[in-house]
Amino acid sequence: MQQIQEYGAWRAAIARALDAYRTTLQALELGDAATLARVGQAQARVRDDRLSVAFVAEFSRGKSELINAIFFADYGKRILPSAAGRTTMCPTELLYDAALPPCIRLLPIATRASNLSTADYREDPAAWTVIALDLDAPDSMSAAFRQVSLTRRVPSEQAQGYGLYDPLDPDHADALGPDGTVEISQWRHAIINLPHPLLKQGLVILDTPGLNAIGTEPELTLNLIPNAHAVLFVLAAETGVTRSDIDVWRTHIGAGPGRLVVLNKIDAMWDPLKDDAGNEAEITRQQHGVAQQLGLDIGQVFPVSAQQALVGRIHGDMDLFERSRVGALEAALLHSLIPQKKTILARQLRDDLATLETALGAALGARTRDLVEQLQELKSLRGKNQAVLALMMRRIEAERKDFDAGLMRLQEARTRFAALSTQLYTLLGVDGVARQAESVRLALQAARFATGMRAPVRAFFDEARAALDASEAKVGEIAATTEAMVRSFAAEHGLTLSPPPSLTLARYREEIDAIEALYLKQFGTATLLMTSRATLMERFFDSIASRVRRVFRAANADVEAWLKVIMAPLETQIRQHKEQLRHRLASIQRIHDATDSLEQKIAAFEARQGELERQRRQVQDLGAAVCTALDEPALLEAA
Repeated sequence: MQQIQEYGAWRAAIARALDAYRTTLQALELGDAATLARVGQAQARVRDDRLSVAFVAEFSRGKSELINAIFFADYGKRILPSAAGRTTMCPTELLYDAALPPCIRLLPIATRASNLSTADYREDPAAWTVIALDLDAPDSMSAAFRQVSLTRRVPSEQAQGYGLYDPLDPDHADALGPDGTVEISQWRHAIINLPHPLLKQGLVILDTPGLNAIGTEPELTLNLIPNAHAVLFVLAAETGVTRSDIDVWRTHIGAGPGRLVVLNKIDAMWDPLKDDAGNEAEITRQQHGVAQQLGLDIGQVFPVSAQQALVGRIHGDMDLFERSRVGALEAALLHSLIPQKKTILARQLRDDLATLETALGAALGARTRDLVEQLQELKSLRGKNQAVLALMMRRIEAERKDFDAGLMRLQEARTRFAALSTQLYTLLGVDGVARQAESVRLALQAARFATGMRAPVRAFFDEARAALDASEAKVGEIAATTEAMVRSFAAEHGLTLSPPPSLTLARYREEIDAIEALYLKQFGTATLLMTSRATLMERFFDSIASRVRRVFRAANADVEAWLKVIMAPLETQIRQHKEQLRHRLASIQRIHDATDSLEQKIAAFEARQGELERQRRQVQDLGAAVCTALDEPALLEAA
């Protein structure tokens, strides 16, 4: 996994370059609110960047063993439990959060009875059961990891209420015990916080339970699997593609970037009565068949033996590891994962840097123009008498009074800006989403048939889009008002001001569309009578509402940050211009009073002009350093 470590080193180099950039901007007093906010945004992109890999399979396909073989063989033992039957009963994430100690956080299955999604519970530490991990005690760690395998038996009515049992579903016929109970997972979700080197680099591994859970746990369907940067769909080499495999592939995964299919357990096809060529031909035949059934190129289907790869790595048997063919899968996974993530992150950071360079260029240009004007004014004083100096002082004082009067008129525009901002916050309010969601829940509970259940959900999405569209229009109105205010003020006082930063909410509308598309894939043609299937739809709607709330919170955060900085360039220029007028008046006053030498003053301004040019070069060098760090991926990939 050297590529992941190199990816982490690349991010660290960018973070250092951005830290130096921010520190220098503050030292040069170039960091106004808008500039520092943009640098902070870039730093957050790098700091919070993650590489998410989801493993999806029916139980007993060797999925957990494959995770062990690819990521955790260096531990010298199995980290995730792997045995015949079901070992992963709830969605399990492996990641590293430096703010928490090594531990397993477990969300009780009873939380499915509430209207809150798994994502909502992430913000409530008290809802989780926490088990500490002793990294120096392997037996204790193994016992802790077995928690993800625990189950419990509950009355069938309770399982129905959780959306985990449907008495009318023939696939659930054998789930009901003689005592009227159903076996379910003890936990709804597990998060394992482990200081593994790869997890420290930002890797997040998602180990899913069997395929049945893919359709019953909304967090998987609506969030974790669709947002994973790579999905490995694990099949058994002997059985190939089953009917349930095809359903899950078409509904929840599908062909696309970062989607790979793994034919595991090829060692079961190593027939000792056949030669190597015969075994290879049989495996290739199965590989072709799976590719054809799933509509893939044969190069996207990887026959492997996870168990033999793990044994080979732990025992140092490289011949066995080579025969397992896991190395080819790792190379393909990283080839689809790392460059894609580097490209996305680098593009976002280049956009941030371009905006920063524009803003900084405008700020430094304004300072330079002020200096040039003052320098020319001072040079024009050579040979002038006291009467001329007094006249110039009166002219500058009049200019300052006009400027102050302009600030008073500007206050009226600021009042209009504040009123529009309040209207925008109202349109994007999360409270409105919550009220709409509650009305949909009531409608779902009252409906009996699928058609009656779909209409309220469709209306919910329509309302969300309408709120975002109205907010987008309000953003445009605020931008136009601010730009007109800036243009008028600049023209009135001879200033050169850059236009205010722009904002679009289009990506949030696209997220709403994507969430609705996932919902339609899940329930678009389903038959929903008053069974646990209807209960399941209600659970899914809870997760839908949670995701929409998060979209609106993110849009609110973007709007809040934008409203804070949209006036920043104008306010910075106002401060600088007021300071320039004060300095001009003071300089001429001192020369008029013969307390300061005109030539000394001119020399001081020329020195300041040279200092500004050095600052400009320094800022350009810092931007070039960030670009150099961004270009580093090409060097790593070429190496």
